[in-house]
Amino acid sequence: MMRQTWIEKNAAVGVSRQCVLAGVSRATMYARRKPKVFVEDDHLLERLIDEEYTRHPFYGSRKMVVYLGRCGHTVNRKRAQRLMRTMGLAGMAPGPNTSRAHPQHKVYPYLLRGMAIVRPNQVWSTDITYIRLARGFVYLVAIIDWYSRRVLSWRISNSMEAVFCMDCLEDALRAHGKPEIFNSDQGAQFTSDGFTGVLKREGVTISMDGRGRAFDNIFVERLWRSVKHEDVYLKGYATVGELLLGLTQYFSFYNVERPYQGLQNRTPDEVYQSACGGGAMILDKYGAAEGIPIALRSTGTTFDEVELKTSGIQNDKNRGSAVQLRVESSAT
Repeated sequence: MMRQTWIEKNAAVGVSRQCVLAGVSRATMYARRKPKVFVEDDHLLERLIDEEYTRHPFYGSRKMVVYLGRCGHTVNRKRAQRLMRTMGLAGMAPGPNTSRAHPQHKVYPYLLRGMAIVRPNQVWSTDITYIRLARGFVYLVAIIDWYSRRVLSWRISNSMEAVFCMDCLEDALRAHGKPEIFNSDQGAQFTSDGFTGVLKREGVTISMDGRGRAFDNIFVERLWRSVKHEDVYLKGYATVGELLLGLTQYFSFYNVERPYQGLQNRTPDEVYQSACGGGAMILDKYGAAEGIPIALRSTGTTFDEVELKTSGIQNDKNRGSAVQLRVESSAT
């Protein structure tokens, strides 16, 4: 212990050489360094970034720098990148390395564009979001049914490992059977052999969002907006225990009591149980044939239909021809 006091940080001789001369382990010297003090200003910036990212998930570090500047905080892009990286956030837009999956994991094609979702358990979807606490943060994963928007299962974790995502999936399968198609993004958690192995074991078809395609999984993104603006931001959870209790209450309210405008003001539970009044579709405006009606929402006995009609819009040869879509409701 006495020899450790001989080491001077700003001496002419380097610390490594001083350790050799004094017979002191460098690891011991580094271990004695004080831990990095949590910067209060970083916590404030993380809160502002989280709230703005929830409103505009396509914002990257450049736009966050501008937004923080408008809020009165002078932040360079390097710091904004560090904070967003710590929070696990990246702008949902095509760009270098923003949505790269694990290089050894298989990536599956997106199967839902142009597909009409007309029954419960036809398509399930999942995603991960960041939840800030008074000191630190955790991650939230949820699985929803596309037809009814019902939250089937959810989990929180303090790390981005695949295990808590697999636990969430197993819980949904035990409680609700299995879907025909399961959709996720290309994150390493969902492309891992463990996660995809569970889906293959159950005979579920796997679908994954395209890179930089923010709207391929729009219903989960809409869920995150509701969770944060209607619960997390209002209550300001301080601990994981408080968050766990609060989210349990919120998701129960979301499924059972909260009217959903897209479901004709019915609740997700009502639509899921009755298999009536729900539906979804990611429009495939380039692959749809002219004049073909597409089932958009099941009413239990008939379908509300939309008809896609083309109008001749001639663009230059470099851009190709564009198709203007006109949606018309047809009563049945």
